[in-house]
Amino acid sequence: MFVGCHTILIKDETKSITSPALILYPTDIPSKPTMLGSFEVDVSTDAPVAQGRFPLIVISHGGGGSHLVYRTIGTHLAKNGYIVAMPEHPGNNRSNNELEGTHENLVNRPRHIRLTIDAISSDARYHDCVQVASTAIIGHSMGGYTALAVAGGIPWSKTRERVDVVSDPRVRALVLLAPATAFYYPEDSLRNVTVPILMLVAEHDDITPRWQAELVLDRVPDRTQVTFRVIENAGHLSFLSPFPLHMRNAKFLPSTDPNGFDREKFHEQLPAEILSFLDKQLK
Repeated sequence: MFVGCHTILIKDETKSITSPALILYPTDIPSKPTMLGSFEVDVSTDAPVAQGRFPLIVISHGGGGSHLVYRTIGTHLAKNGYIVAMPEHPGNNRSNNELEGTHENLVNRPRHIRLTIDAISSDARYHDCVQVASTAIIGHSMGGYTALAVAGGIPWSKTRERVDVVSDPRVRALVLLAPATAFYYPEDSLRNVTVPILMLVAEHDDITPRWQAELVLDRVPDRTQVTFRVIENAGHLSFLSPFPLHMRNAKFLPSTDPNGFDREKFHEQLPAEILSFLDKQLK
C-alpha cells in the first residue's frame, strides 16, 4: 500500500478564518519523492483513496511548530491503513505565533481538532472510507495539551481561569509525546479522560519535564489505561521527524538532540510503536 497526499482547508467560522490540513491516506497509486514545504516525502499527490474503511488519526503539532515535522509518523500510519489529518493550528504555528501563551490559544486548539474531524467526515473524498467514530489524536508538547482537552480534560490557564473547551466522543485513544500538561493542575481535571493513552517522554526534557507526565498518571481515573515510557537520552524535540542534512545545525534548535542521541534510528522505531498501540485500540 502507498501513501496518498491531499490538502484541505479547515473553516473556523467562530474566528472567520481558514487554515490548511495535510491529509495522508492509503492509496493503490505508486508514490514518488515529493516536496512538501521544505521536506521531501514519498507520496502520491491527490491520488484516490484505497478501497476500505480506515480509522482517523489527527496529529496536533507543538506550539509555534509545523504539522510537517511529524511526517515520519504520519506516512507510516497512512501506509498501514489509517487516514491521517495534520492540521496547522492558526496563530500558534511557525509562520504566525501571535497567540502563543494566550487564553485564546488554549480555547482555539481543541476546537481546531474537532473542526478537522468534522471536515474529514463531510469531505466527499473521505466520507465513505473514514471511520470517524474510531478517531485517535497524537499530540506533541502543546499538542498533548490539545489532545487531553478533546478527550475530556478540563484545562486551566496560568492565571487560574478555567478554559472553556468541548470534548469529542469520537476520540477513542490518545498518543501523547512529551505533553504539556501543567494546565491540568487541579486533581479532578482529567477525571473524564477514560480512553487508552500511549505516553512517551524524553529523559532530557527541559520544556515539558517528566513531572508533567506524572500529572497524567496521577489524575486519569484508571492509570492502567496509560502505557508510559521514558525515551533514554532523548530531548523534547527528538520527537520531530529528522531534518534534511542541510537544515541540521546547532543554531536551528528543532534539529538538535542531546549528545549521542540518534534521531534517525529513533524514528525508525517510533512510528512502529505508535502503530502497534493504535492497531490494538482502533482495529
